[in-house]
Amino acid sequence: MTKLSIYFFEPNSKNSEQIMDTLKHTFKDLGYTISKSHETADIIASVGADGAFLQAVRKSNFRNDCLYIGIGLENRHHMYVDFNYHNLQEIREVFKDPHFEIRHYPIIEVKINDHQLNYCLNEFTIRSNLVRTMLMDIYINDFLFEHFNGDGLVISTPTGSTGYNKSLGGAIVDPLVNAMQVTEMGSVNNNSHRTLGRSFLLSRERPLSIVVDTSIEYYPIMSMDNEALTVQNIERIQVRLSDDNIKTIRLDNNTFWHKTQRNFL
Repeated sequence: MTKLSIYFFEPNSKNSEQIMDTLKHTFKDLGYTISKSHETADIIASVGADGAFLQAVRKSNFRNDCLYIGIGLENRHHMYVDFNYHNLQEIREVFKDPHFEIRHYPIIEVKINDHQLNYCLNEFTIRSNLVRTMLMDIYINDFLFEHFNGDGLVISTPTGSTGYNKSLGGAIVDPLVNAMQVTEMGSVNNNSHRTLGRSFLLSRERPLSIVVDTSIEYYPIMSMDNEALTVQNIERIQVRLSDDNIKTIRLDNNTFWHKTQRNFL
């Protein structure tokens, strides 16, 4: 039987050598090989909080042919991190048998102007860098849905719905629902401008297009997950739920709704 390989993603190498050595020895004892490259590893393990997990997925290019896991270092709850360095026994129990139950997390793809595709596991945001609202035309497929006037938009995946989206009053969405959520930031509703004023869900078959009013230079700030994106002269942004996804391990006592309860209730 071929041994599975695991790659440890450690952002900024800020964790102690003792922690990393302990994790590597733990998996070696379980029969895994330690990979030096995320490109060929069967499992990519982030070491840290949710931010480290998001970086691990992004830096490894959202691979759909491997398994992502998160190993936390602090005694607090996370949304993506399933394991904890202080509970190595649970890690040993789960990984002693490589026949895992898999769960799939949807991702969204973003194309700005005609540039290459970018991917998000949490959310894509756009907002003005000026102290004024932005004017944008919002298209669903090729249908002009609304003329938006406001601070910006957040477009989130189901797993990202508990983050920025939730703080704006958006709904929390089960990851089994293949949809992306569009939520407004500070929309203006008066006699001159009308927006829906509520977040809404779009399926994979309904891509979203954002056409920015170029008569004003907004110098928009855009982010994908926990990283800023700098692009000049933004005219059109296309966002859709990707055909791909990432895979993680499904634990009976640590589903998305277990995590939501522990983090918010």
